Amino acid sequence: MAEVTAEMVKLLREATNAGVLDCKKALTETNGDFEAAVEILRKKGLATAAKKASREANEGLIGTYVHPGSKIVSLVEVNCETDFVARTEEFQQLARDLAMHVTASRPLFVSRDEVPAELIAKEKEVYAEQMVNSGKPAQVIEKIVEGKLDKWYSEVCLLEQAFVKDPDVTIQALLTDRIASLGENIKVRRFSRFEVGAAE
Repeated sequence: MAEVTAEMVKLLREATNAGVLDCKKALTETNGDFEAAVEILRKKGLATAAKKASREANEGLIGTYVHPGSKIVSLVEVNCETDFVARTEEFQQLARDLAMHVTASRPLFVSRDEVPAELIAKEKEVYAEQMVNSGKPAQVIEKIVEGKLDKWYSEVCLLEQAFVKDPDVTIQALLTDRIASLGENIKVRRFSRFEVGAAE
């Protein structure tokens, strides 16, 4: 059994932001294997993040991004539970990254539940119309329409978009990761994107 030293715990704590006891336990469980301990803490953090998602988030800040040339600017309100977390560099960086993402990816809504029902109905109608002469059975067409609708959500809903700085991660996954590392619920409440000369 490998000895778990204070230095190992310190390094793991710096890498994961987990508590001292959690780090020590993870290192003991993995016989001192640093990478395996990180994985255990990450899974635990993400599970904890899911529990925190229902907590009130009324603090936070507004992230801003001004595109070079000052022709496009984005504002994003990001909420957390305490002013303490809102003042951390990690949270502020998250708010900046989200504002930059909004500038680049032009979402229309924060999440699916903000999309008006009539707009969803209109999209479905368009997709169904495209399949009219396909000769496919109705249930197959329905599945294809749902698939196209999911793809559309991933283009227009901020939380479902691929993060511009890391396209393998969605914005929702990015938020879940930050909830795990910062220990508080985090929500994107709203955003605005302004572009010179663009229609409202």
